[in-house]
Amino acid sequence: MKDSLFDADPPPAPLAERMRPRTLDELVGQDRAIGPGTPLRRLVEEGTLPSLILWGPPGSGKTSLARVLAGTGDAAYESLSAVLSGVKDVRDVVERARERRREGRGTLLFVDEIHRFNKAQQDAFLPHVESGTVTLVGATTENPSFAVNAPLLSRCPVVVLDPLGDAALGTLLDRALADTERGLGARRIALDDDARAGLVGLAAGDARTMLNILETAALVAGDGATLTKEGIAAAAGRRSLRHDKSGESHYNLASALQKSIRGGDVQAGCYWAVRLVEAGEDPRFVMRRLLVIASEDVGLASPGVLPVVTAAARAVETLGMPECRYAILEAVVVLASSPKSNSCARAWSSIVEEIERTGPLTVPLHLRNAPTGMMKDLGYGKGYQYAHDQEDGLVSHAHLPPELDGRAWYEPGDNAREAEIAKHMERLAEHRRREDGPK
Repeated sequence: MKDSLFDADPPPAPLAERMRPRTLDELVGQDRAIGPGTPLRRLVEEGTLPSLILWGPPGSGKTSLARVLAGTGDAAYESLSAVLSGVKDVRDVVERARERRREGRGTLLFVDEIHRFNKAQQDAFLPHVESGTVTLVGATTENPSFAVNAPLLSRCPVVVLDPLGDAALGTLLDRALADTERGLGARRIALDDDARAGLVGLAAGDARTMLNILETAALVAGDGATLTKEGIAAAAGRRSLRHDKSGESHYNLASALQKSIRGGDVQAGCYWAVRLVEAGEDPRFVMRRLLVIASEDVGLASPGVLPVVTAAARAVETLGMPECRYAILEAVVVLASSPKSNSCARAWSSIVEEIERTGPLTVPLHLRNAPTGMMKDLGYGKGYQYAHDQEDGLVSHAHLPPELDGRAWYEPGDNAREAEIAKHMERLAEHRRREDGPK
């Protein structure tokens, strides 16, 4: 019998921690990264593991893979979290690694969430990686191209881990239910078919999430229970959508929204907009993106759309959440169902190239204002035709520097509205040809 509360046995580790794979063969769902015949698998089997960066979503097995890699040789395993650790912790690990190296033993240093270390902290690993004092395995959920310093990235190949598929999650689920030593086997927990499908679906590729929900549902139901879909849903609570406003998911979702609308897919546009907002994205950011789409992708094919989206953006500012949700979807549907034209975007890029090629050409004299007598004497404004005084509002003189006269950058798109613009441009060109006005 324990003498006091402080002598009590510590609580067991969570199920997800207990069920971590112990060998490469126990890893599931990552054959592309570490399966038989892959470069990383061959290096591990040859005992020449390099420093590397593991990039994958939460629950894909980054920490588990690092521990397994450490266990494939005789290297000591050290672990740091970039959230909790500082420079002193890094120095302590490196000093222990140096001591082991003098004894002929290596050290695998696993740094979780390495993207949360700043540039100076990441740079601190460089000499120790280069000297071989430590084999660094960094884990990140963010794109290493943006989240890891270039010098460190050049020394650490990136291994991409995928979200676990349904088959891999099913394997892990069966393993947790059957294992009597680490899992729930001794408790005789079962799942009906709907509960199993619901649990795998709720996991969304995240093994840790799945096992945490399973453990909670089992604790509530008790030993020998058959878990139901309702029990799984109750244990899961409200599902949290994975999203980092400053990370790659922010840009991926915004990109999916714009490309869906550009492609005219109303349903997909609505889906990605709701995904962004429900994940906690600022609705004003979503509206800014929709305003970009109105001018960049819809453009002159349907110029009346921009005022509609601008009004929706104003509604979002005025109403806030949750009432502004419907104004957002109204704008999405209007944009996705509208004809598209990127003629203005292409014209802008073409003009930028022209300016870079020809430089800041002089404004023709007839287009300059002449507020003083001296400027009039110099020819400012001479020959300028006031359009409102001309028949049909058409003038015959050029409006570009002589070096660019006749150049065209804006090309009307293939839609009804821009067909009218094309007709206007041709009328002006024909008028100038007839009048042969000053160039």
